[in-house]
Amino acid sequence: MDRYLVFGHPVRHSKSPFIHTLFARQTQQELEYGLAEPAVDEFAQALRTFFDQGGKGCNVTVPFKEQAFTLVDRLSPRAKRAGAVNTIKLTDDGVLLGDNTDGAGLVADLKSHGVTLADSRILLLGAGGAARGALAPLLAELPSELVIANRTHAKAQQLAAEFCDLGHVTAQTYEQLAGPFDLVINSTSASLQGELPPLAPALIHTDIAIYDMMYGASDTAFVGWAKQQGARQTMDGLGMLVEQAAEAFTVWRGIRPGTKQVLRELKRNLGVI
Repeated sequence: MDRYLVFGHPVRHSKSPFIHTLFARQTQQELEYGLAEPAVDEFAQALRTFFDQGGKGCNVTVPFKEQAFTLVDRLSPRAKRAGAVNTIKLTDDGVLLGDNTDGAGLVADLKSHGVTLADSRILLLGAGGAARGALAPLLAELPSELVIANRTHAKAQQLAAEFCDLGHVTAQTYEQLAGPFDLVINSTSASLQGELPPLAPALIHTDIAIYDMMYGASDTAFVGWAKQQGARQTMDGLGMLVEQAAEAFTVWRGIRPGTKQVLRELKRNLGVI
């Protein structure tokens, strides 16, 4: 039976085995999917061992995405742009192909919620790996402008310069931000600590769409705050998790699973309220 893993540290909380088991059942694919939590300095060896022992593919999560980028034999165009790899496939000719499905998963989830990206004005909070992975797929949807805001302004400027060939991308400090925005995406991990990015409440209006890449059994700190400011459409990253997994499954198996029922099952599993 074909074997797949998710590598991370920590990773025992991961819902990837749950998601991919449902995908396999739905598409009648025979595979097993497990967890691997090597020490931070042992990832390269663990990855080699997995494929040497017959592994067919894997997902890679924090903190190994940038390291995986350097360990594969070939990179997909979107992985090159992202500077990080979250999906690896052993091809039929024995090549380790590195891909990044995070941005595609984000865009798919936004569209599933009816969010219009074309000609919209998007604010992306954060300039780390999550933001980098999201930029190219977002810009491919042809927004009128994408503004990056980050606590360290120089990082936002660097990211904007790197992606400016794909569309209208600018970098602003939080203090410089001026609305209106159609969509705000929080790519920072602030919600994991129950914290908020320093976004002015005045930027939130009733018709804005709010997206937090983090998720939990209840509203994240950012989603809860945005609702208090009057935002009517708010979303967390649970759908993105399922959509990027579906994209990875497609890379591995050549068949795209449906996501709606799997997302419902995942919410039930998490006890989402």
